[in-house]
Amino acid sequence: MNRQLLLDVLPAPAPSLNNYIAGPNGEALAAARALRAGRAIYLWGPAGCGRSHLLRGLTAREDAIYIDAERGLQALRTLAEADSTAPMPKFIAVDDVHRMDERRQAGLFALYNRWRESAATDRAFALAVSGDRAPMSLPLREDLRTRLGWDLVFRLDPLSDADKLAALSAQAADRGLHLAPEIINWMLTHHERDIRKLAALLDALDRYSLATGRPITTALLRAMLADPHSSST
Repeated sequence: MNRQLLLDVLPAPAPSLNNYIAGPNGEALAAARALRAGRAIYLWGPAGCGRSHLLRGLTAREDAIYIDAERGLQALRTLAEADSTAPMPKFIAVDDVHRMDERRQAGLFALYNRWRESAATDRAFALAVSGDRAPMSLPLREDLRTRLGWDLVFRLDPLSDADKLAALSAQAADRGLHLAPEIINWMLTHHERDIRKLAALLDALDRYSLATGRPITTALLRAMLADPHSSST
């Protein structure tokens, strides 16, 4: 099994607010944790900054719904056009608004209006939205861009290598493992830079170490990646 294929089959943990590595985005994470019905938040930043992770973490509950803006036209319409007395999810997340066509923009526009009208009632819900740039820079209709800035707005920045090293070191420590910095540096240099993929790789390395009875070293990591059976250890 080649290295990339191994990384592709490693299971990554489900996104949650607890396993989001904040790095420079601690204020945004705190705001997401504190989000309540009647409030809204818009998160923006480049690919890999964790905006989808935060939205999925916010909606990892029974009274919530996550909508991919590119594919969720029907879900948007259903929520926006439902009878005013119909029950609504308490948390609604709409991801990647920069990919929206005119019909989806109309659906989100109507959903924002409904969010505002219900904010002070017992039918209030929280609305979390994400995009790849600041509201006024988005290629969207003007009235929708304005609504994205109605409440909280946070820019998210990608994790630095130092942040990733600290996060993986903390994860290893939680498992009772001692990882030399060069092992994590090797992972960052030679493999996926996505923190969830790296966490899955660390999990596989831990299992491989136990299965082979060998200590975790850079040599063991290389051996695991070259082992055609390592994905099942």
